[in-house]
Amino acid sequence: IIFWLCLFLVISLPILLSLRRGQASVSYAQSLVGAPETHLTTLDNGLRVASEETGHATCTVGLWISVGSRYESEKNNGAGFFLEHMAFKGTKKRPQTALEQQVESMGAHLSAYTSREHTAYYMKTLAKDLPKAVELLSEVVQSCSLNEAEIEQQRGVVLRELEEVESNLQDVCLDLLHATAFQGTPLSQSVLGPSKNARTLTRQDLVDYINSHYKATRMVLTAAGGVNHEELVGLAKSHFSGLSFEYEGDAIPLLSPCRFTGSEIRMRDDALPLAHVAIAVEGASAASPDIVPLMVANSIIGSFDLTYGGGKHLSSRLARLAVEEKLCHSFQAFHSSYSDTGLLGIHFVADKHYIEDMMHWSQNAWMNLCTTVTESDVARGKNALKASLVGQLNGTTPICDDIGRHILNYGRRIPLAEWDARIDAVTPKMVRDICSKYIYDKCPAVAAVGPVEQLPDYNRMRSAMYWLSITIILCSLHSIYECIYNFILMHH
Repeated sequence: IIFWLCLFLVISLPILLSLRRGQASVSYAQSLVGAPETHLTTLDNGLRVASEETGHATCTVGLWISVGSRYESEKNNGAGFFLEHMAFKGTKKRPQTALEQQVESMGAHLSAYTSREHTAYYMKTLAKDLPKAVELLSEVVQSCSLNEAEIEQQRGVVLRELEEVESNLQDVCLDLLHATAFQGTPLSQSVLGPSKNARTLTRQDLVDYINSHYKATRMVLTAAGGVNHEELVGLAKSHFSGLSFEYEGDAIPLLSPCRFTGSEIRMRDDALPLAHVAIAVEGASAASPDIVPLMVANSIIGSFDLTYGGGKHLSSRLARLAVEEKLCHSFQAFHSSYSDTGLLGIHFVADKHYIEDMMHWSQNAWMNLCTTVTESDVARGKNALKASLVGQLNGTTPICDDIGRHILNYGRRIPLAEWDARIDAVTPKMVRDICSKYIYDKCPAVAAVGPVEQLPDYNRMRSAMYWLSITIILCSLHSIYECIYNFILMHH
């Protein structure tokens, strides 16, 4: 009996497992169509409430606000970042100790971040604690105590953070890139602000900042996970219906246009072991129809780090060159998009002896996008971009962040199925045309930190954008001529 039972299991188990896999397997397209819907409701005061129910036992809920360092002046630059530190130091109802105990007793995680155009306060907690989480968030945003003694204490914390950020050369380099690319405009300001402002910001400065920008029409209450949309709307009405939507004297703060300037900034320090260099041209805004082809183009260039496996077999041409010629320690193609402009660029970390070569091949990669990008390049870029978009949404917190930013940028949540369709519609000709529009013969912005003596002269980098494209076109014509010549020879 045991023998026949074992024989039956050996024969039937693979069949049963294959059937189970067949039932459980879902294609990529089916998974996109079956993604949970994002529900959106607008309250009477203009506050938008958005949620995605995923059935998780946990949830993330938060407020995303359309305000950041771009809305600040030279005098109060850094106010938003300072407020981020003050947010969890007590409210008018709860002192800091009581607030922290309440969050700890829920086993929750309370956090915040500030960027150039957005600010977010959010909490990850068990789904059953959603009502308490919304209540605490409403207190943090609407009735922060802003105690004078606590402001002085946090002033020291902010100054220490500013010192720590100076050791992160990538952040320093990208901040310098914004400073030179958008010089003379609010978008040039860093999120953290200068140390001078951290020392001089007063309680009244923070109160004025809240009164000017924390309006219901510029906020989105977002939740993802085990949440019910109707319950979330009810909680929003209970805790945020009194949130102001009016501006004093109807003085609605409007963003001034940010002008891009082709220019460079260098911070030379030969004592540093490696150079951080970033080169960028003006990119597309978040809502521009050009954004998807540019995202595909960035995926074609890709990224590289010395820790990557694959070596010279990496799919990105620039990555293969980086390995074979030992051009750099790492590089990353990026596209920072804002409400009306953007930065399309490449950041790399290299030894001082390879800066010039890496800059040449980075610009060459751009010119290839404008002139010789192929069907296989675009197919690879599309697949990499799709994988990146899906991979980013690996939990309730990134989903919640995605919903909040989308509604502030686009007025709605763009589903993955729509992103997928827009990516599929990109063709090689579209990539070439749109990259030529943004890259070809444009003056770049360049920022460099470290031992950057070997960085080429700015005018040389600027003219290289033009001459590289001419060279690539001539090489392409030469290849076409050779093909025609060989074809004629074969037929004679």
